Amino acid sequence: MMEPTGRFAPSPTGRMHLGNVFSALLSWLSARSQGGRWLLRIEDIDPARSRQEYADLLMDDLQWLGLWWDGQPVFQSRRSDIYEHYFRLLQDKGLTYPCYCTRADLLATQAPHESDGRVVYPGTCRHLPPQDFPPSGGQRRAAATRLIVPDEDTTFTDGHYGTQRVNLARQVGDFIIRRKDGAWAYQLAVVVDDALTGVTEVVRGSDLLLSSPQQVYVARLLGFPEPRFCHLPLLCNRQNQRLSKRDRSMDMASLRQRFSPDDIIGRLAFLAGLLPQPQPMAAEALVPLFRWERVPLSSIEIDDWG
Repeated sequence: MMEPTGRFAPSPTGRMHLGNVFSALLSWLSARSQGGRWLLRIEDIDPARSRQEYADLLMDDLQWLGLWWDGQPVFQSRRSDIYEHYFRLLQDKGLTYPCYCTRADLLATQAPHESDGRVVYPGTCRHLPPQDFPPSGGQRRAAATRLIVPDEDTTFTDGHYGTQRVNLARQVGDFIIRRKDGAWAYQLAVVVDDALTGVTEVVRGSDLLLSSPQQVYVARLLGFPEPRFCHLPLLCNRQNQRLSKRDRSMDMASLRQRFSPDDIIGRLAFLAGLLPQPQPMAAEALVPLFRWERVPLSSIEIDDWG
């Protein structure tokens, strides 16, 4: 039986905000309450946006909060050869194809889905003959690589939200596993990393809930064990918008000026239903109090914490 292993996998594209810390804390508590490991992975596969200085800051912030990790941090930017290997396996199965579509092409045929700006890919390039590859300035346009998905339900059980059933063909479409600029896409890299580092539990915000069936599908194609997914309610501002790195009053630079580590941890524990009222509390002291059934299901509105 595999050792319980959780992970936190932030992108170093800015300072962590309170929503990131909320996910990190609950992931850490879930792993520690099982007597398991907690790993840190720096998801820096987007070279245009990732910065080492942000990676250094988020590691310092985690240590300051008392959320220590096991082993050495994994940097995705150093694992391209590994992703290439598993990418080739999917290619060899005949499950990939080049895609020349732009977002503008897709928006010309349909409106963004729901409220997240997502567009379901209609399979435009799946059966495109080579002679029809669109030229660009006399040269072939750069292509992304998409993974073919079946027109059937992918089912998994979320540890917090219960049974999830998604038809990838109808709700997502064939999705990208390598970008036009050659960078590895999230849906491939995260599956490979979770499997090879022994991650058994993935705790993250509910905005990534639809990513899970895509990752389940990739894991099954590659013969990897599937981690247990547990998604969290989002922290939102008074306009019911989820916190982002644009909310500077809620980023760690601002919070560290105004609060102690125990203040932040205790306030988040209250929001997570682990404490009856906000009070300073070290992360370690919360481990015996952690229960998934105490965590709310709906989004959590917060003020600016004065």
